[in-house]
Amino acid sequence: MLQTQNRSQELDGIIGRRILYVYDNGWKYEMYVKNADTVDYRIHSGMVGGRWVKDQKVFLVRIAKDTYKISWDEPTGTAVSLSYNLDEMKIHGVIFFPRWVADEPMETVCFQNDHLDRMLAHRDAGPTYPRLVVDEFASIVLIQDVGVDREDVIACSPGQLPADFLAGEPCQYRQSTVALGN
Repeated sequence: MLQTQNRSQELDGIIGRRILYVYDNGWKYEMYVKNADTVDYRIHSGMVGGRWVKDQKVFLVRIAKDTYKISWDEPTGTAVSLSYNLDEMKIHGVIFFPRWVADEPMETVCFQNDHLDRMLAHRDAGPTYPRLVVDEFASIVLIQDVGVDREDVIACSPGQLPADFLAGEPCQYRQSTVALGN
């Protein structure tokens, strides 16, 4: 394992970044890489659109220059692994939804942090199998360097954002020409 200082230097191309992206299936997501082992995220549309999470513990590694992998296991039993290629503004993600989420996705649409006991109870009750596997590419439409360990980057549900939020905003790092649309 890399020493903490070396690891932080290896990851400084993604830590502190807010990233908006759209999967090829149309689902819209937002990720804030808060630090080397924590993310906040908001799901703007898709099967669990409206869901948002703060302080999700993750495994974050640098694969190559401007390429990172973030993986985690949620209290719902959903496992996620995302590869970010910041140079090409592309993501490849695999989401492994347990059967209970696939059958009742709206049960997870909330601010998860306020409902951890409920998520864990659903996870434990199942069913888990057969899992729904979503294997998709996504286009990054916005990357902003907003700094590390901020609580105000993702601080409300997608439904509480201004109507034009997904239209993008001035980018401090890089912005793609791909439009988010509605």
